[in-house]
Amino acid sequence: MAPLKPKYEFGGPVGAAAIICGLPILLNVFYFTCNDETGCPVPILLTPSAFTWETLKDTDILATERNMGFHELETQELFGTKLKQSGRPLKYRLNAFSSTVVQLIACAIGTYFQGANFVVWTFISDNYLQLLTTSIILSYTISVYIYVASFSIDPAKPDPNLRELAEGGQTGNLNPRLTLPILGVEVDLKTWLEMRPGLTGWILLDLAFVAKQYRTYGFLSDSILFTAAAQTYYVLEGHYFESDLLSMMDITMDGLGFMLVFGDIAWVPFLYSTQCRYLSVYPVHLGAAGLVAVAAVFALGLYIFRAANSQKTRFRTQPDHPSVRGLPYIQTKRGTRLLTGGWWGMSHHMNYLGDWIQASPFSLPTALAGYLILPAEASPPVPGAIAMLDGRAVGYGMVFTYFYVVYFATLLMHRERRDDLACAEKYGEDWEKYKKIVRWRILPGIY
Repeated sequence: MAPLKPKYEFGGPVGAAAIICGLPILLNVFYFTCNDETGCPVPILLTPSAFTWETLKDTDILATERNMGFHELETQELFGTKLKQSGRPLKYRLNAFSSTVVQLIACAIGTYFQGANFVVWTFISDNYLQLLTTSIILSYTISVYIYVASFSIDPAKPDPNLRELAEGGQTGNLNPRLTLPILGVEVDLKTWLEMRPGLTGWILLDLAFVAKQYRTYGFLSDSILFTAAAQTYYVLEGHYFESDLLSMMDITMDGLGFMLVFGDIAWVPFLYSTQCRYLSVYPVHLGAAGLVAVAAVFALGLYIFRAANSQKTRFRTQPDHPSVRGLPYIQTKRGTRLLTGGWWGMSHHMNYLGDWIQASPFSLPTALAGYLILPAEASPPVPGAIAMLDGRAVGYGMVFTYFYVVYFATLLMHRERRDDLACAEKYGEDWEKYKKIVRWRILPGIY
């Protein structure tokens, strides 16, 4: 019998190589071509026809390099999804929300005494490139460690069957765990990386850029306050509902390797904080109408996202609840039910649509982004200003500040496609029946 042809995700070997080599480079390109010393974008990008090695040296694109270093509470214990090979679930210790709140309180105390010059804020803004570089190096280091460790089973574990490989791979542990020395606490690396360094780091980077704007201009713009507040709420809500992570594809299906590690500790905090980094240099004033508009979009997305997820959870756990009792569904041959009414009768993943809508206002406050750095002899329009709006730069900065919105939409569409394949394998004919009833994937009437 001929061996089965392997099924690849993310473009197979070529895609994997592009992720490993290309994404770290992309984050560095974003920094070197949009910052507070060369402009956003770098002036030479406004006239690409005049680009030469000499103009590159004159622009001093690398001038931003400065000095190199980054990175018991209330704990909930839950069992995750049953492992496919052993049929048994793993126990998880979850305390992301409480631990992040404690860290933010500590930073608030430091800010109370030192203001915008609090050492954490100045260290982050003064050493951004060093922190980015360190996070990328850590991504490679952790990935190599996990890969090597996946070839062995710890004999001290009482049940080696609780170790499971990612489906479709020959190596790589689906749920690698580490026991902390002295403390003796077992940490699930994947859930910890998903929730802690990247998401908490995202908030800290945002707040550091808020402090930087105040140090530079002596005021805080409504745009950066809204963006930082919305993103902080987004992260804290994710931490508060940390248990939802245990049913996500990242935890139940994907092996822990470079893509997830890099995404968690480098891509998320450094890409997702781009908007606050931009606004710290070039403040945008939304005004009352603008503020209400972006807040309304955020609230709409948040409502759809939370309502859809809550409805699905209640349908599964409390089927007799009045809010879901009368909703139509398909009884599958597996004995489970597929919801075909309510939010889930509109599309396969209305929660994805809500997630994308609530993330869009992260970029909207940057408006038609783009600025140039004031020459040393120029008089700033605002005392202390270091950037100015210039007709040549308007709109070009959107490549940086709106990249997140485009990327996130692409990510959600790709995730929906993977989920569709997994459900087709899981439910068979019942899934085809479901798709005839619920036609749309994410956005009703369009996609």
